Amino acid sequence: MKDHGIALPYYRLHVVPAVTALARPAWQREVWLDPERFEDLGYTVHVLFDDFCDADDPRPWLGQSLRTEEEVELMARLGAAYGAVQDAVGAAAPDAVYLDAPGWPAVVAAADRLARVLAANDRAASGTSHDPGRLPPPAA
Repeated sequence: MKDHGIALPYYRLHVVPAVTALARPAWQREVWLDPERFEDLGYTVHVLFDDFCDADDPRPWLGQSLRTEEEVELMARLGAAYGAVQDAVGAAAPDAVYLDAPGWPAVVAAADRLARVLAANDRAASGTSHDPGRLPPPAA
């Protein structure tokens, strides 16, 4: 596995939690369905498809907010799983309709696999002092 590093580590700080949220059904129901909370499915989708990556076409994000070819492949799978649900329920459907859709478990499974790989790759990179996605030590 070749780690291409990440040129935009602050982008990754948005991508990883968004993927993790998609991997956690309990979080989705507790947070996304609470109108008092800021985060919802729409916010998460914007992070992954519009703002800090493009789950429909993640290849250009390799070396930007995605570290490895495996991350690119898994992000594409997540994008395809989400797209299938969106096609089935409609883009304007409420979050609860997405969460109850027959295809939603595939979204959760794809996100869970990607979340695990993102975390493992970040742990591995944090032990490499020359990694471009690693923050320098604090000044003394």
